[in-house]
Amino acid sequence: MSLFDHDTLRQQIAARAGSVSVNDIAPVLVARSLQGSESELTADGAVSVRTGAFTGRSPKDKFIVRDGLTENSVWWDNSGAMSPAHFDILLEDAVASLGGHSIFRQDLLAGADPRHQYAVTVLTPSAWHALFIRNLLIRPGEMVETGSNPSAVTIVHAPHFKASPERHGSRTDTVIALDMSRNIVIIAGTLYAGEIKKSVFSLFNFHAPRNGVLPMHCSANLGKDGEAALFFGLSGTGKTTLSNDPDRPLIGDDEHGWSDDGVFNLEGGCYAKTIKLSAEAEPEIHAATKRFGTVLENVVLDANNVPAFDDVSLTENTRAAYPIHVLPAIAKGSVGGTPKTVVFLTADAFGVLPPVARLTPDQAVYHFLSGYTAKVAGTERGVTEPQATFSACFGAPFMPLHPTVYGEMLAEKLKASGATAWLINTGWTGGGHGVGKRIDIASTRRLLTAALDGSLDNAEMRIDELFGFEVPLSVPGVAPTLLTPRLTWQDSDAYDRQALHLAGLFRANFEKFGDAANAAPGPILAQAAE
Repeated sequence: MSLFDHDTLRQQIAARAGSVSVNDIAPVLVARSLQGSESELTADGAVSVRTGAFTGRSPKDKFIVRDGLTENSVWWDNSGAMSPAHFDILLEDAVASLGGHSIFRQDLLAGADPRHQYAVTVLTPSAWHALFIRNLLIRPGEMVETGSNPSAVTIVHAPHFKASPERHGSRTDTVIALDMSRNIVIIAGTLYAGEIKKSVFSLFNFHAPRNGVLPMHCSANLGKDGEAALFFGLSGTGKTTLSNDPDRPLIGDDEHGWSDDGVFNLEGGCYAKTIKLSAEAEPEIHAATKRFGTVLENVVLDANNVPAFDDVSLTENTRAAYPIHVLPAIAKGSVGGTPKTVVFLTADAFGVLPPVARLTPDQAVYHFLSGYTAKVAGTERGVTEPQATFSACFGAPFMPLHPTVYGEMLAEKLKASGATAWLINTGWTGGGHGVGKRIDIASTRRLLTAALDGSLDNAEMRIDELFGFEVPLSVPGVAPTLLTPRLTWQDSDAYDRQALHLAGLFRANFEKFGDAANAAPGPILAQAAE
């Protein structure tokens, strides 16, 4: 196969297949998945599937081909390296494993901006995986203009093929391998569908900066004047919930690019977590799980085939995959203007951070590179205290380049746009997890609204003595004490100790950035070291 010769690769797979179905629509794929006993229907007609041993991604089994293009650009501390020779053998064997099978081909788009677009072909022996990716990527002719020359991508999905570490250079019999030079992806040994979605994002994250586009693991929506707001945050921080607002059309819920012209969605669907999902708390997402063609991953069904979203016996990482157009308020064309507001969400289980803080551009880059949230105590055996989690750029597993590349781009975008950055804590107040309580969603929404509509632009602020960011002294509808976490604790000395502990964790994490760590606008060193 010659360089970038995607047609030849696709023809090779088709020639060996028992049959090839091209661009089947949702009803056909639902029927085929049922016929093949891959799925069952819920009481409302959604497709319920199980992913077996893998109910989440396998980041340690992800590899990038190490060649002339990637050798000096990929963040190898974060990505496994595979030789071109190993990749070619793996590709040959994965293609051979699909021989004789019914293959479902989906030709889709990634990137709502036609100038920064990928033509993605997914070839899989699984009807439900074809339905999954059809829900999540952009379906040509729907809402988004197709570019004149989108970059070709081919994803060979061989979920039942077992890789060999000796033969293929993999770590185990599961492998996700990306050839950035040829835009080919191989996924083998796992049924977890999120690997398909995130492999497209990883390709985009590698190539986009070369074209002046900042790739972002964030959700985005629109204000009344067409300006975008960005919401960064790790799992459990409220990114999807807070960006779904009936008064602010949704651009997208997970993956975006920021070009000189504004923000665009990479996808055409949503992949929402459904753990403890309720119609009261998240009505739009809950309604999407009740539609025909939505894919529910690892959601337990009761005796009447009704989803039991509180049941986490299979995994806490239960998901729903559905097209974005089923939501009531979406942005036309999945694009938006230059961002006016950038929000970093964290669920601080230590009970230290204020519920809202305004960041300088330098502080924004610092918190972007830190990517902080905290897991609560009790989620794992032996864990009795909150566990800090730092994921650079709020999505380190999907960032092939060094985080500082994306950080420098963010700094440039903030400077050019004049966007205001905010840190919003959706975690605990009055003490850490087990002592304090979770900040109520009503207060968080009031604070977010005030940040988005400009109400806080001229508010009186205090400077946080430890982290250095600005915190408003009052916000209408929000208890004043909530804005100063130390006042919510019964033991102020205990708060001080906890705050210094968290500050130390921030600084220890940032040391991996070398000399830049000493100049970073994070917690004040003298206090954090006490």
